Amino acid sequence: MHVPDGFINAPVSAAAGVVAAGAVAVSLRGARRELDERTAPLAGLVAAFIFAVQMLNFPVAAGTSGHLLGGALAAILVGPYTGVLCVSVVLLMQGVLFADGGLTALGVNITDMAITTTVVAYLLFRGLVKVLPRKRRSITVASFVAALVSVPAAAVVFTLIYAIGGTTDVSIGKVATAMIGVHVLIGIGEAVITALTVGAVVAVRPDLVHGARGLTAPLKLKVGGDLIDAPAAPAAAPAPVAVAARSHRKIWITGLITSLVLAGFVSFYASANPDGLEKVAHDKGIDSKTEEHASADSPLADYGVKDITDARLSGGLAGVIGVGVTVVAGSGIFWALRRRRTSDAASTEVTADRTTV
Repeated sequence: MHVPDGFINAPVSAAAGVVAAGAVAVSLRGARRELDERTAPLAGLVAAFIFAVQMLNFPVAAGTSGHLLGGALAAILVGPYTGVLCVSVVLLMQGVLFADGGLTALGVNITDMAITTTVVAYLLFRGLVKVLPRKRRSITVASFVAALVSVPAAAVVFTLIYAIGGTTDVSIGKVATAMIGVHVLIGIGEAVITALTVGAVVAVRPDLVHGARGLTAPLKLKVGGDLIDAPAAPAAAPAPVAVAARSHRKIWITGLITSLVLAGFVSFYASANPDGLEKVAHDKGIDSKTEEHASADSPLADYGVKDITDARLSGGLAGVIGVGVTVVAGSGIFWALRRRRTSDAASTEVTADRTTV
C-alpha cells in the first residue's frame, strides 16, 4: 500500500504530512513511557522484522499480491506509540533508500500505514482482551482479529484521502470497492503473520509483549461457597542481571537472524505480482499521473543492489542491508528515547528531594 508520488495532489499531501508529523511528535513523547531497558532493544528489532516481512509478498487473488503492513504487530509487541514510530522508521528507510513509496507522499503513507493500522488494531485488540478469557491464547486470537481489521481500515483511509486529493478523475465508489475487497484478503495474511509472531513471543517471553501485560488473573479460592482472592504468593527473587541480559540478548539475536534470513533469502521466492494498491491503481487508472521517484537513482532502488546482475544476490544483499540500516536507525531512536525517559525521571526525583528538604 505504498503510495507513490503523483497519486495525491500537493495540498493534500502537505496536509497529510502535517498530520503525520504531529502524530510522530505525540508518539515520541508517548514512547518514552512505553520503553524500558527490556523493550527498547526489542523495538528496533520489531522495525527491522517488519521491513524484512514486507519484502515477502504473498499471492491473494488472480494477479495480485499483498504484504504485511505491520501496525498491529508493532502496537501489540511494543505499544501503540512505539508502534507508530516503528512503522514510520520502516517507511522512511523504504522511501529514501529503496524508492518504495513516494517522498512527497511520505506523510500520506505514515498516516495510512503507520497511524491508521496501529490505532485501529490496538484499540480493537485492547477491547477484545478485556472480554476474552485471561489466557495466552486470547492474546493470539485478539492479535489475529486486530490485524485482520487494520488492513481494510487502511484501505478505507487511502480511499478517503484519494477522494479529497486524487490527481485523476475516477469513480471513488469503484476504487473503494476494489481497495477494500482486495485488502480484506491481504488482511487475512496480515492476521496470520501477526498472530503467529505474537504467539511465538508470548510463548517464550510474555513479559516482553506490551499487549500481554497484566495477563495473569488473580488466583481465586472457594471458601464457604464464595470465591475470594487467594493470598499473594511470596515474590520470587529477581533473576540476576547477567541472566536477564543473556535472555534478552538471545531473543534479540534470534529475531535479527530471522529477519536477515527472511530479507536475504526467503524474499527471493516472494510473489512478483503487483500488490493491492498497484493492482487497483492500474485497473482503475489512478496511476496515470505517477511521478518518477526522487530516489530512483539510489543504489538500492527497487530492492536490488546496483551493478550486481545476479537477481538472487542483488535482492538478497539489498534485503540484508535494509534490515541492518533499519535496526540501527530504529535502535538508535528508541535508545535515545529510553535515555531521555531515564534523565527525566532522575530530574523529577532530584526536584522532589529538594522540595522535601
